[in-house]
Amino acid sequence: MKNLSENTFSVPFGPQHPALKEPENFMFTVDGERVVDVKIRLGYVHRGGEKAFEARTYTQGLYLVERICGICAMAHQLCYVNNVEALIDIEIPRRADYIRTIIAELERIHSHLLWVGVAGHEVGWDTLFMYAWRDREVVLDLMELTTGNRVLHASNTIGGVRRDLTSEMISRIRKGMKLLKERTNYYKAMIPKERTLMKRAVGVGVLKPQDAVALCAVGPTLRASGIKRDVRRDDPYSAYDETPFDVITYDGCDVASRVLVRVDEILESIKILNYALEHLPSGPIAVRLPRGVPAGENVSMVEAPRGEDIHYLKSNGTDKPERYKVRAPTLANWPAVGAMIKGGYIADIPIVLAAIDPCMSCTDRMTFTEVNSAKSWQWSRDELRRYSLKWRGK
Repeated sequence: MKNLSENTFSVPFGPQHPALKEPENFMFTVDGERVVDVKIRLGYVHRGGEKAFEARTYTQGLYLVERICGICAMAHQLCYVNNVEALIDIEIPRRADYIRTIIAELERIHSHLLWVGVAGHEVGWDTLFMYAWRDREVVLDLMELTTGNRVLHASNTIGGVRRDLTSEMISRIRKGMKLLKERTNYYKAMIPKERTLMKRAVGVGVLKPQDAVALCAVGPTLRASGIKRDVRRDDPYSAYDETPFDVITYDGCDVASRVLVRVDEILESIKILNYALEHLPSGPIAVRLPRGVPAGENVSMVEAPRGEDIHYLKSNGTDKPERYKVRAPTLANWPAVGAMIKGGYIADIPIVLAAIDPCMSCTDRMTFTEVNSAKSWQWSRDELRRYSLKWRGK
């Protein structure tokens, strides 16, 4: 911290703060109203999910993996079943691939509409918040119609999907997409003209393309810096290898570009949905599986609404995984957040943080490490409970 003025001091932000929807800690070094450095400390909402996989069968893991993140429930579950199916070495029915694509894009629209509303709220434009969240109900109703649930869908199974799409469902999805296309085009035309948002977003939270790549940013955060990278195109899964769509990028490298990328991606998701519904193959929606999962390792990736989601699976041949690791997109984007905030104003911190659409619960991990050695370990829930009772003298 050399060459800083005498006005430089540290400001703690979180883990409890009105601007944070989930607990996390940021220590900002400020010089007047300018932020000159930031240190991010994670680990306030660790839930032990990765360890919990080891005590559950692969079928039970289907429901655990959804609870990593409610908004990206389908993305995480899709990444999970892709992993298990790769180890079993089975090919699921093509109709199931298309249904997975349809549900995944409905979830992307839901996530992006939620975030567009939050962006308006963070800068004091609550009219956009109310409009976007009203339109989001259209998607949530369609998710409930097709999967039975609005948030945690449980639509996938290892080997396919649980529910088929009826002609009535397809008709209602098309009707909903027509309405959302009109609404999204309205937002696309309105947002660049709305000074309430543009004054707080243009030139704010700048992340240059070279920094975005060097810091391994993902998803809309990366694409808003002009980098055309998307797992659906670069390493296709489900029905994305047959579905035409454009990878949306903007070169503004700021919060405004991150808003516009998501708005345009909603339109692309509608395009993908209409194509998938029109070309939905006939046939079964699942296949019978062999007993057990062979020993081995696999890595699976999907393009979640927030960006590249990576899951690692290690099997020892039993009915439970030996190791399961999740690298959620928010964790990948934290280094880029530091670059976005440095040099900006204190007042811009909430919208810059919100611009990556952070999810703390699917980010946090925790391990125990001895200070004077390289030894590290993890505890199960029961081991942690026994330690806490012993520590409290009970």
